Amino acid sequence: MNAALKTSAILLTLSLALTTGGVSAAPSAASASNHGTVQSPSAAAAKLSISVNGSALSEPGFQSPGSKEPLLPLRAVADALGFTVAWNAQTKAVDLHKGSIFTSVQSGKDRYAVNKMYIQLGTAPQTKQNKLYVPASFVSKVLRQSISMEGQQIVVNPAAEHISETGVITAITDAGSYQSVRIRGIGTEGMILNVGKDTKLTRQDGSELAFSELHIGMTIEAQHSLISTRSLPPQTPAYQITVLDGETGEELLGTAGTVQQVTTAEDGTASIRIRGSALSEKSQNEVVLRLAKDTVIINENGEAASSADVIQGAEVISFYSPLLTRSLPPSGTALKVVLKADKL
Repeated sequence: MNAALKTSAILLTLSLALTTGGVSAAPSAASASNHGTVQSPSAAAAKLSISVNGSALSEPGFQSPGSKEPLLPLRAVADALGFTVAWNAQTKAVDLHKGSIFTSVQSGKDRYAVNKMYIQLGTAPQTKQNKLYVPASFVSKVLRQSISMEGQQIVVNPAAEHISETGVITAITDAGSYQSVRIRGIGTEGMILNVGKDTKLTRQDGSELAFSELHIGMTIEAQHSLISTRSLPPQTPAYQITVLDGETGEELLGTAGTVQQVTTAEDGTASIRIRGSALSEKSQNEVVLRLAKDTVIINENGEAASSADVIQGAEVISFYSPLLTRSLPPSGTALKVVLKADKL
């Protein structure tokens, strides 16, 4: 079961348990903090006990009637998991940090920082009695911890020693004893996965892959350490790299930049002119690429995206065959286009 389905199943179980449990109480009062306007939980809210790593928390969570999922006290859960929690007066948000995980939470905004991007969970954080509460899915999708339901108790456990991340390779370094791949961006963006002698390289069918067979433009799933450097981009050891593309294909060229112009031919085929940075020695700083029917368009997480989002001004990372026209700028066909999300 993939992470999204697993999380949905957990939240459904939580909701069913709460709506059939018959428990009715408000969360206990808590000490004051600077997280927003003081409110009071509904008297009909279902109280839910919380256990983190085998220890019961003194502060409960709750779920109001008709709400999508339970809400958990952010500081109590984060402290128990070993996260550093700090109030950011400038952004009026709570910043959390542990290892390679950093996020920021603002009361009333369904907008959570993950890997220098924002995601939505469908439920906004709420301030109750001067305490900030977050949806249960925040624990699994943002903090990347294990969460389950046991009777009327939410059980949270620390994540495994490694996490999985999906992205497209934008650079490869092979300098003798040092090998690495970069995913999710160029410059200071993205992440560098250091490849060692124990790193397992495979295709999606499980067959082994040589490091020399990796190339830019490949979509990979990487299992890597929770610990990373503080450099930009961060670096972390990779335990396993799995190529998700059906065929490795020929080595591609790549350009990361901004879509300067979108034109549409009489047959409805769109072409985009991109200006930015070449990803390899043979790649182009500026190129015109046709979006064919089989052009793969995805976001930075490797999820399918729409060609309608490839508009003028969009930030993209494009990959294409070395077969280009001799025009200025040269033209070719886009094999894969990665749409970059709004950054923090």
